Amino acid sequence: MEDQINSIKSWLGTGSINIFGLPMSGKDTQGIQLAELLGAKLLSSGLIIRAKEAETRQHLTDKGSLIPTDVFYEWVLPYFARPDLADYPLILSSIGRWSGEENSVINAAASAGHAIKAVILLNISEADVENRWQTSKVIGDRGNRKDDQDILTFRTRIQEFREKTLPVVQHYRDLGLLVSVNGDQPREAVFNEIVAKLAHKASESQL
Repeated sequence: MEDQINSIKSWLGTGSINIFGLPMSGKDTQGIQLAELLGAKLLSSGLIIRAKEAETRQHLTDKGSLIPTDVFYEWVLPYFARPDLADYPLILSSIGRWSGEENSVINAAASAGHAIKAVILLNISEADVENRWQTSKVIGDRGNRKDDQDILTFRTRIQEFREKTLPVVQHYRDLGLLVSVNGDQPREAVFNEIVAKLAHKASESQL
């Protein structure tokens, strides 16, 4: 894997990789591990938004809906231009989840020197993520998140992904950036597949 990682680092530079998937598909889990391995910084839209909601005492996502696009632009896009991130590659966890936001994300990332080099889709069924949600509620490993509070709210998040985010994923597919990964396997197997497919994409860029 060391050769694969070195190949990815050389290809990625200070660029970015965006990770998408249904709720509970493992975006942040895989993003954290990938960032550590590549010496990158992680930007998670969920973490940024929840922090901003707490700071501003707003509750935009409590019922499972995505934040409005204008709020997303105000809260999240400025992170790309932060000076403390300038010299690092970025791993993005679902940055720009509403159809129509993707071009603004692409432009903001490129302008800040973090051009999007690949977009990962963690493929997993809606039934499987519901099962993960049920297990999470039993073991209590997600904290007291309002957008995870009940199954109806969680299903709203699934519907938002289906209706608003899948068109974003298709846009990246049309641009030739999409890397599809089987998310319904053990975490380490998912991670190994991500690395293998990113290394393949890196090698393709050299042809």
